Amino acid sequence: MKTKSSVVYCLIALLALPALGAFAETPAGFSIELVTAFDYPGTGPYWTQPQKINDMGDIAGAFVDTSLVERGFIRFRNGNFSAPIIDPNDTGGITVCFGINNSRLVCGDYFDAPNYHGFFLRRSMFHNFDVPGSSSTLILGLNNAGDFCGGDTPGSGAQSAFFSLGGVITEFTVPHAANSLAHQINSSNQVCGFFADGSFVLHGYYRDSDGAIYGPIDFPGSTLTVIFGNNDSNWMVGRYDDSHGLTHGLLFIPPNRYITYDPPGSTFTSLNGINAQGQIVGRYEDADGIQHGIIARVVRTAADQSTPGVTLQRQSSQARPLPSMWQVEEPALSLAY
Repeated sequence: MKTKSSVVYCLIALLALPALGAFAETPAGFSIELVTAFDYPGTGPYWTQPQKINDMGDIAGAFVDTSLVERGFIRFRNGNFSAPIIDPNDTGGITVCFGINNSRLVCGDYFDAPNYHGFFLRRSMFHNFDVPGSSSTLILGLNNAGDFCGGDTPGSGAQSAFFSLGGVITEFTVPHAANSLAHQINSSNQVCGFFADGSFVLHGYYRDSDGAIYGPIDFPGSTLTVIFGNNDSNWMVGRYDDSHGLTHGLLFIPPNRYITYDPPGSTFTSLNGINAQGQIVGRYEDADGIQHGIIARVVRTAADQSTPGVTLQRQSSQARPLPSMWQVEEPALSLAY
């Protein structure tokens, strides 16, 4: 199976809650509570893997069926689902929706052997996209302005992170990283993601709007930590592995606060996206190896339940703008759902 856990990919209103901007002072504490679990409907989804959630509660993600074919989906705020989303150029049985903004512009990627390629989907129209000069492109997140980010494989062969602001694409690498990915960009143009170090151990990071990179983001005592999403308060979600090989969901509040979360009965938890209201999407795996989508939320607590970590270090970004302009405007092939 061409899973997203491969090295190339690793380096790949519910209930009233105040907007997280009101939490900027970080009061006594926070925790995460489960709102609901869900599965993509139909016959035989094996894994349901939500990726991002917009501020209205629409969710983009993918499901894997029993034939190990991977298809995208949208779960709308009313709980209804789109039909399976398949890029017309997908020849490898993998189309994943990774991001969705408030105008329901969706981003993701598909597999056309031997490489991955990015796409945008607005209503029923696809626009496929590759970073110029790259053999493989992953589009992993976007913000409400239509700016986006991801990872690409340039001529050097080492996977780089990239972001696009107003149509100008900038590639960058985390210092001392073997590979880098950018997984989400917020309205302040802060980009978060993860990278592999020289020993191919994974660590989180974020890149501030001034170009400075902060990291590594590592849960204390973890053997690896990955960051998948941030919101407009730059609160980040992801997951980490402990010393026993178990995987736990993670909320990171800069500069050094970590909050963990595992649904009851979970053997694996990943938190993948967070919106301005503190709603979180992710997935967990049960004892039978089936993965289910979850919606959770950040709640205030009387006591601080976070785990303190090392304050992130500021590092210089190694970036280069590409000499190309591009905007998310050109519809291509049609999809009815």
